[in-house]
Amino acid sequence: MVSSMIKKNKRLYIFVFLSMVLPFLSWQTAYAQLKGTVSSADFNPIPIAVTDFIAGDQMGVQISSVVTADLERSGLFKPIDKSSFLERISNPDVQPRFPDWQQINAQGLVTGRVTKEADGRLRVEFRLWDVYGGKQLEGRQFYATPQTWRRVAHIIADAIYTKMTGEKGYFDTRIVFVDETGAANARVKRLAIMDQDGANLTYISNGRELVLTPRFSPSRQEITYMAYAGNNVPKVYLQQIETGQRELVGTFPNMTIAPRFSPDGQKVIMSLLQDNGSANLYTMDLRSRSTTRLTTTPAIDTSASYSPDGTQIVFESDRGGKPQIYVMNTDGSNQHRISFGDGSYSTPVWSPRGDYIAFTKQSQGQFSIGVMKPDGQGERLLTSGFHNEGPTWAPNGRVIMFFRQNQGQQPKLYTIDITGRNERVLPTPNGASDPAWSPLLD
Repeated sequence: MVSSMIKKNKRLYIFVFLSMVLPFLSWQTAYAQLKGTVSSADFNPIPIAVTDFIAGDQMGVQISSVVTADLERSGLFKPIDKSSFLERISNPDVQPRFPDWQQINAQGLVTGRVTKEADGRLRVEFRLWDVYGGKQLEGRQFYATPQTWRRVAHIIADAIYTKMTGEKGYFDTRIVFVDETGAANARVKRLAIMDQDGANLTYISNGRELVLTPRFSPSRQEITYMAYAGNNVPKVYLQQIETGQRELVGTFPNMTIAPRFSPDGQKVIMSLLQDNGSANLYTMDLRSRSTTRLTTTPAIDTSASYSPDGTQIVFESDRGGKPQIYVMNTDGSNQHRISFGDGSYSTPVWSPRGDYIAFTKQSQGQFSIGVMKPDGQGERLLTSGFHNEGPTWAPNGRVIMFFRQNQGQQPKLYTIDITGRNERVLPTPNGASDPAWSPLLD
């Protein structure tokens, strides 16, 4: 049993061990039946059976339930009802009776066990089986504190997702967003953070200052956001999620929108309003606090986002008469427009994969969330409604989150697959807007 990974943060110590992992075979051979076409809208979810993990209490059921919910919510898996299971797993170390699972059309099978160690930690084991190939695909065990069992469940779901789809998982992540309460003319906005499934919600700010557009660092658990205090002058902050430590980046009387990190987390890019009413893009080095101007136009340039390789920047500009999407090199050169459809385009965000740019489009009284390739080709609208806005990418580039506000209602958070399938509302206790997806937790 070989140690493969150590997960560590302020409260969590998880030691991950690879156990009895068989050599990976080609999806075109023994594992072909587990391979789905996950790039098209007509994909049929993979039937999978997730058994209750063996345990001396309800912890096994709780962990397997979170794993099941993660996989089902992705839209790529169809968990099979437990009432149809023909075999009762009593020892996850023993090879299951594959014909029993084939009979209920399970292509994947997950078994597991939870035991409590003498020092109070939990040991969580799981195995993923290829039912038709008659092979074990994955087997791991984790050690964690009882308080962090949900993270273990998300990590297990990520491992299953990766093994069966060939794509990286995204379940062991968090969402920072703006929690909204109160009347429309006296709205209280607080920063909140939660797991990607809506669990473990906590508040980062107390509501005494107006907070806007939080953004996650792509390289660590850190956010930047804009806040208005008593003098109504916008301030930009950096805040560490684990420690709560907050650092003032600067005060910007003419700022128009909160900054966004560069891929290495060392810079932020932001839009600053000029005296003539225009707004241009600047970068700030977070170590030296020095700024560099990238655009010089009489228009409004805003909502900038880096490509994942750090070589290009996508942004919104009305220099052509109405808001459209433009791309430039990171030094400001080669500025060119890539959106040419009807209506106006805003809030562009580059996918972590680099293959798409998500955006908001306003046309014919509707707000749509869409994607296009970095050269502007292949535009597709994923969902439309009264007011959809603020796309943010899951770290694997497969799922987009955004917020929707229907007329007369509070805003809510939604997720949708890049194929336009599987639109889901994410439960929050109050109104919710401006989401930002974290990278995978360390």
